[in-house]
Amino acid sequence: MKVQCCIVGGGPAGMMLGFLLARAGVTVAVLEKHADFLRDFRGDTVHPSTLNVIDELGLLDDFLKLPHHKISRFAGQFGDTRVQIADFSHLPVRCRYIAMMPQWDFLAFLAAHGRQYPDFALLMQADVQELIEADGRVCGVRAMVSGATVEIHADLVVGADGRHSTVRAKAGLEVDVLGAPMDVLWFRLAHKAGDPEEMMGRFDAGSILVMLDRGDYWQCAYVIAKGSAEKVRAAGIEKVRATISRLMPAFADRVGELRTMDDLKLLTVGVDRLKQWWKPGMLCIGDAAHTMSPIGGVGINIAIQDAVAASNILAAPLREGRLEDSDLAAVQERRLFPARATQAAQVFLQDRIIAPSLAGTDGGKVEVPFIVRLMQWFPVLRRLPARLMGMGVRPEHVRTSPG
Repeated sequence: MKVQCCIVGGGPAGMMLGFLLARAGVTVAVLEKHADFLRDFRGDTVHPSTLNVIDELGLLDDFLKLPHHKISRFAGQFGDTRVQIADFSHLPVRCRYIAMMPQWDFLAFLAAHGRQYPDFALLMQADVQELIEADGRVCGVRAMVSGATVEIHADLVVGADGRHSTVRAKAGLEVDVLGAPMDVLWFRLAHKAGDPEEMMGRFDAGSILVMLDRGDYWQCAYVIAKGSAEKVRAAGIEKVRATISRLMPAFADRVGELRTMDDLKLLTVGVDRLKQWWKPGMLCIGDAAHTMSPIGGVGINIAIQDAVAASNILAAPLREGRLEDSDLAAVQERRLFPARATQAAQVFLQDRIIAPSLAGTDGGKVEVPFIVRLMQWFPVLRRLPARLMGMGVRPEHVRTSPG
């Protein structure tokens, strides 16, 4: 198989880039190693920056017909003190909210629109085994596709295959590890009439719980100290139920829905970034280039911004057969500052809020951070975290036209 661009990974970054390049007249193959998109507890927060991109493509009305739930505020609680942290209603875009949408619906939507272009191919059950290189340049991949070995030759291979990227591992790219003090156990609880309509976070001594309103259920993140998952599992489900009931008393009536520890799914949190995102014939974007913390739920949206920038810069050189290393470097130059700034903010919050909370003793006193107190005294300041979460640093706009 020969294409101009082979994209490894059918997640948000890969699917968006594949769609945008095919729309611009570039021949594209997107490789997804699973048979479908149905995986739970993936990044389901579609932020205003992503909704704005979809609006620029003229697809927003159709997109919003998919099942989703809108969140326009984020509240937190430090000990017994409840505070408002972010208000998205002032953002300068059409959609001033986060759309909580199953990622499989989002990806299927992009795939369906991608297939409308003859230059778009999506290969499911395509597990990349190795990179094909010649004369010091990556020129394709060798993959198992539905059990058969397939070679896909391309002018450019894009690694959009997430935090455990095969592409970046096979390419031997050097990684800077920034670290994280926590891991996350994901689970869900029923949504009931009268529940608040907002994202909520409870920061207590020794424990943190974040709850995302999915409309018919709550997607919950029980934040634990890095490497303590086995200790939490050994303590048993009753301990987890008791902790949730203490942190969110209003939900104590439904913790029995957590029957065993198997109902909690572990996300090992990491924050890292490639020193160089590319080598001749190959580029990494999204979590493959810069793994984000789940703080703010921004990972999917940063990845999509990468895809938009990559499409803007690479579509014409790929289509016209004149791709240079300088084009790949230009993508990294464009997206490095937003990635670094976002990770810096996440590390700051990890060090100043999350790590001290997790280091405390259950039942100890928790102080509201000074910056959060300022937001209560001056509500206009809540627009800043909303802007950073909702739009990101240097939001991208679609510059390509249908080919």
